[in-house]
Amino acid sequence: MSQLLGADRLATPELLRSVFRQHAAGVAVITAAGEHPVGFTATSLNSVAAEPPLISFGVGTGSSSWPVIAEAEHVGVHILGEHQQELAATFARSGADRFAAPTGWRNGPEGVPLLDGVLAWLVCRVAARIPAGDHRIVIAQAVTGDPTGTGRPLLYHQGRFNALRD
Repeated sequence: MSQLLGADRLATPELLRSVFRQHAAGVAVITAAGEHPVGFTATSLNSVAAEPPLISFGVGTGSSSWPVIAEAEHVGVHILGEHQQELAATFARSGADRFAAPTGWRNGPEGVPLLDGVLAWLVCRVAARIPAGDHRIVIAQAVTGDPTGTGRPLLYHQGRFNALRD
């Protein structure tokens, strides 16, 4: 029996993290406009439905971005390319000035901060925020976007940002 099971026979947070280190995930940055723009790196991005076009992502309620995401009507979803490992690290780093140089960005539709050079982006209207432990699952409907960036996707695996191998 695994030592990562708690006394009540439920998996521990360590077990969940260990298992998901084996799961390669695409890397996205979620942004929103507040008094100052906010954003964070997410590997929990999912396509939920095509009709209507819905996505979901998780955000920790202890995250510095959460107070703005909690109130935002719209969010930006950015799919990062393998050339953007440093950008992913910047948006994952606690206390970083994520929108300072060298981060390139502009105000997009609905005032959402849009990052430059990404593989694809969406602006989405937040439809729901669902409590899930110390996180919230945000469900949002795509409003507009651009899938025409070039390059290959950035992945997160074994606690590191990685590129696809041929």
